[in-house]
Amino acid sequence: MSFIIAGERSGVGKTTVTLTLLASLCRRGAKVQSFKVGPDYIDPMFHQYVTGRPCRNLDAVLTSESYVQQCFNRHSQGCEYALVEGVMGLFDGVGNSFNTTENITAQMDFASTAHVARLLDIPVVLVIDCGRLSGSVAAIAHGYCSFDSRIKIAGLVLNRVGSDRHLSLLKNSLKRLKLPILGVLRRQDNITIPDRHLGLVPTGELPELDNVINRLADLGDTCFDWDQILPLLKSPHLPTAPSPHLPISPSSPKIAVARDKAFNFYYQDNLDVLEELGAELIFWSPLEDIELPKDIQGMYFCGGFPEVFAQELAANIRIIKEVKSAIAAGIPTIAECGGLMYLCENIIDFEGKSWPMVGILPTSAQMDKRLTLGYRRAVALHNSFLFDAGTNIYGHEFHRSHLITNPKQPLFDTHRYDCEENTGFEGWHLPNVHASYIHQHWGESVEIPQKFLQQCLKFGEKFFFRENLKITCN
Repeated sequence: MSFIIAGERSGVGKTTVTLTLLASLCRRGAKVQSFKVGPDYIDPMFHQYVTGRPCRNLDAVLTSESYVQQCFNRHSQGCEYALVEGVMGLFDGVGNSFNTTENITAQMDFASTAHVARLLDIPVVLVIDCGRLSGSVAAIAHGYCSFDSRIKIAGLVLNRVGSDRHLSLLKNSLKRLKLPILGVLRRQDNITIPDRHLGLVPTGELPELDNVINRLADLGDTCFDWDQILPLLKSPHLPTAPSPHLPISPSSPKIAVARDKAFNFYYQDNLDVLEELGAELIFWSPLEDIELPKDIQGMYFCGGFPEVFAQELAANIRIIKEVKSAIAAGIPTIAECGGLMYLCENIIDFEGKSWPMVGILPTSAQMDKRLTLGYRRAVALHNSFLFDAGTNIYGHEFHRSHLITNPKQPLFDTHRYDCEENTGFEGWHLPNVHASYIHQHWGESVEIPQKFLQQCLKFGEKFFFRENLKITCN
């Protein structure tokens, strides 16, 4: 079974409700697998912190409808319960290729929470922010229940409820719908998770997070109707799917994966794909380590918050020199968003201070207030070690910075996913470097990590030959 936590809009408390459920279930000793609809990185960090299991993204744009189903089925196995957190409002999605009147719903809510609920054939638990509602709550609930007959609303969670009188008004209004109230969360002024310019502050920066999770577990123990919820959460019993990818080589290329407070926006599926293809992942910190891992054949930098830690990154001069030397020596390198910024000459923070970075790319990343956000269809303009010219890739942008100098030969011509609107030219590429603001999910694009690892193996062979040649000459 399982269900999706959905909201009537963004900001109603989906993440709080989800974390409260997860915290209470895990306190009971249950094995819980969580999922997140959409391209989000930060909410899944909180899921994983609570459950101890990587949260999986379910995104039909970045992957495919069939991948969403396979991912859910595969990772639900071996767990007692499976829980999906939705994105935005229940029917908020992006457009797709449908353009006929009878398909107007499908056209508008592709990749939405409702779309994923239909794909997985699981019910929805709708979270309603009752902070400024009383009798109108029934009209809202009725509208969501009747809008799409393919969606089953299993019940409601009433969030930000005030007094007992307020709750009584809400319940009286909802009686006519005969819709179960599965949870009631009162206003919680003492349970907060701080946020900043790209959403919640990640888990690694919150020393008091254990206390917050414990308070959420306390709340969850009392605010939900567990007799109704637990049967809905039971994980589906399906055959365990084998690993879908075969190693590209009997050898194991060593990939240095930057992961710390500055770089932590990874899709777990991408890391899994690399390992399934035979890579050995070695995690390291550009903030704290003073040298790269030994004998590596590739580097992978994800997104994150390098702008927040720009001073610390700039102070680690020794590792900056090592990264620059490794790239100059030809090591294959993927750098997404924050990783792209790290490879620039400088990061200019929100206060206008400039901090020196690796300097492989002849430009600087400057922070600004404008948010660049959305799915992208990107067309490769040149052959690179990851793509052939003309290849279409699908990804997602989410950043508040821009590069002050654009490349003369950009990597991509980018478009909005749901129409042909051009969003500009983007991405830097060198013979061994892929650097772009666009985040990619490799679940349905395994040829990309395959090409990356093949280049890593070639680099490793050249490096091994050079080292042997030095020994022979000596």
